Amino acid sequence: MNKKVVSLIALALVSYGIFVALVVTFYDDNPTNMKWEDREEFNRQYIGKLQLEQFSFEQALTDLGSPDLTEAKKRDSGNYQVMFYRTHHVKSDGITTIEECTALLFKDGTLTGIGKSAHEMFQQL
Repeated sequence: MNKKVVSLIALALVSYGIFVALVVTFYDDNPTNMKWEDREEFNRQYIGKLQLEQFSFEQALTDLGSPDLTEAKKRDSGNYQVMFYRTHHVKSDGITTIEECTALLFKDGTLTGIGKSAHEMFQQL
C-alpha cells in the first residue's frame, strides 16, 4: 500500500514538472497576446522600471509592443514621438483613451519623459 501511494505521488510530481517545463518553453508572454487586464499590469510594472535616456524607441516596440496611441513632431531640436501604453482602466466603453495610458516621450529615439509630464512636454513643443 505504501509503495503504491509513493509511486502515485512520484508520478504526479514528474507530470507536474513536465507540465511546468512545457509552459515555460512554449508559452509566449507577449503583451499583444495578453488580456487587457494583464497587459495593463504588465505595462505598469515595465514602465515603472524604466530610466530616462537608457531606453530606446526600438526597445519599447520590442518589449511593450505597438502603442495604443501615438503622436509625433519634427522640430529643429530633433524628432519627438510620444507613445501611449494603456496602464489603467477608466471606463468600459471599448475605446482606449489618453487618460487610460501612460505616455513615453522619445527624442530622436531615446526616452526623455514618462507619464503626464511627458505628454505635457510634447504638447509644448
